[in-house]
Amino acid sequence: MGGPMAANLIKAGHQVALWSHSADKAQKFTEQGGIACATPAEVARQSDCVFLCVGNTVMSRNVILGKNGLAEGAPKGLIIVDCSTVSPTASRAIGAELAQRGIDFLDAPCTGSKSGAENATLTFMVGGEQGVFEKVRPYFEAMGKLLYYCGKAGMGLQAKLSQNMILGNLLHAFNESLVLSTKAGVSPELMLEILDNSAAKSGLVSVKAPFVLARDFSTKFSVKWLEKDMELMLESAAELNVPVPLTALSRQLYQTAIAKGLGEEDICGSIRVLEEIAGCKVVATK
Repeated sequence: MGGPMAANLIKAGHQVALWSHSADKAQKFTEQGGIACATPAEVARQSDCVFLCVGNTVMSRNVILGKNGLAEGAPKGLIIVDCSTVSPTASRAIGAELAQRGIDFLDAPCTGSKSGAENATLTFMVGGEQGVFEKVRPYFEAMGKLLYYCGKAGMGLQAKLSQNMILGNLLHAFNESLVLSTKAGVSPELMLEILDNSAAKSGLVSVKAPFVLARDFSTKFSVKWLEKDMELMLESAAELNVPVPLTALSRQLYQTAIAKGLGEEDICGSIRVLEEIAGCKVVATK
């Protein structure tokens, strides 16, 4: 998602320096006016605000605080905005360490998947000092359409993970319902029409179901990243002493999908775990 986000900042007229784990990804933006950098520290030296979007907590900490990380090249007054979905507790610790160095920090995970990043329609959930958020709001507005200030450090992440917690549990409810109804003899198309005109109507189901029926599991949001988010929610629940049994089971089912080699594919492909057990495939009948 970071590539399209950078492209939209360039389109909005901002000077953008870029670094990526894959050097060729940053290099291609030079044709659009971007500046390819060899390290995160080099990006920081040329910036007043840095956005990053990486896969997990370890990657986030390394990019920010590791060798040749953003903190090493940070000029006075730099603002770092982490759009990754990572541990709220770890993010607060990163922010505290940056504060000791005079660097402002926001956690600002986003939702909208690849299409939202490409079309500048992402939703951002932001935690940290509100004044810092307002200072860099124009950058957010170049990449997204909805901005939610959620409160102190870590609250953006707590909100994003809570959303994905519902998404992950809801998807398994859909998988169970469609496999069961299909095996019983109800056509998937009819079942989806009924769902779409009932209290069980779901935006997630409306978006994902056509891909299931078409057996198109190309990645928009992968199983491995949703499983990672469910793990982070379980960690948060343990810290706050909140029982979340449904989420624990859902995570196990995503882990099963990963064990079966489905981790890199889209989350809607997780239905194949239950299909295999039930001996039934949910596929278009017309």
